[in-house]
Amino acid sequence: MQFDFTTLPARDRYRLLTNFVGPRPIALVTTVNPDGTHNAAPMSFFNVMSSEPPLLVLGIASKPEQEKDTAANIRRAGEFAIHMVDRALSEAMLVAGLAVPSGVDELALAGVETEPCTAIAAPRITGASCVFECRTERLLDWPNRVLVIGEVVQMHVRRDCLDDAGRYVNPEVYQPIARLHGDNYVGSEDQFVLTAPPLEDVFKGEGG
Repeated sequence: MQFDFTTLPARDRYRLLTNFVGPRPIALVTTVNPDGTHNAAPMSFFNVMSSEPPLLVLGIASKPEQEKDTAANIRRAGEFAIHMVDRALSEAMLVAGLAVPSGVDELALAGVETEPCTAIAAPRITGASCVFECRTERLLDWPNRVLVIGEVVQMHVRRDCLDDAGRYVNPEVYQPIARLHGDNYVGSEDQFVLTAPPLEDVFKGEGG
């Protein structure tokens, strides 16, 4: 089958993109509302964009005729925190994704404990496996979506999520979940190693 995205309705484009581009990492984004209360929302249109400079990217859709609190807060304050979602954080992620009225503190609603970030005003969830403190590098706007590029200024990693040397991830502990389609998610417990063959062997194979 072939789909012409230049004529396909937006709902069908969303269905196809989210069904086939995956699994997608999930960012639980925390910001501060204008009245000082906390806001949290999950985003699966999210990924790392660069290591130098250290950039993460979020794609945030708008509500009908109104920008989502997360996007509005980022636009106003220029900063936000991203929590990588694992199974321990999955329930809070689902609660934060509910369609609550504007201004509701989703973190309080989810019953999670928070603490201050180091360099930004947004809160971070106590005990989270990995949190990135970000400042807005730039915003790219479309009529119904904003692409947020954030520069990482601080990173918090729970000690048991790293190996003994503190250099690489401990895959037995750090097991993020990812979004597939609809209510389907996938865990990272089933990890395996793929090693590229030596280039000379590949050339030999091509030569018969």
